[in-house]
Amino acid sequence: RINAVLWFSDLSGYTGITDTAPAEEIMPLLNDYAEAAIGAIHRAGGDVLKLMGDGTLAIFTAPDPAEACRAALAAEADLRQRLQALKARRRAEGRPATTLSLGLHLGDVFYGNIGSDDRLDFTVVGAAVNEVSRVATLCRSVDRHLLVSEAFAAAAPAAERARLVSVGRFALRGVGRAQDLYTLDPALL
Repeated sequence: RINAVLWFSDLSGYTGITDTAPAEEIMPLLNDYAEAAIGAIHRAGGDVLKLMGDGTLAIFTAPDPAEACRAALAAEADLRQRLQALKARRRAEGRPATTLSLGLHLGDVFYGNIGSDDRLDFTVVGAAVNEVSRVATLCRSVDRHLLVSEAFAAAAPAAERARLVSVGRFALRGVGRAQDLYTLDPALL
């Protein structure tokens, strides 16, 4: 059992792209966006645990949760720059381009191998994983590329916390209690 910052991201509009783009464009699209996310996560010291189609699950750990939060926000800032360049390049090439939704949460998870003798998967499981997925899903509803949970916001260092603004209180599907969600203040980006 570990306490970690959880990162869950997925492509915005991916289903629509798969319905309209030529089939041979889908794998390059996924690879381009995975490269951007994985590069940003690794550069900030995070660990990518799983790629699920257009989604990415990663964790950031540190002895001090504030440091893990800081690293995750550094990865988000790096990713934002990578995505701007990627979107411009793909559009110039006449290829499909999109954005990414990202949820960040802090919580306890179980970390290890899950599966059978024939197929093991090294990952994290627990309520916190479900919560970060639900947080990321709400990005579309509030028209923000990033949402962070109240647990993440509370643990973030003061300088990073000062850059967060509330987007409101939400009931997350399958989660027992509503919580406040935050995003980066658009005026400070």
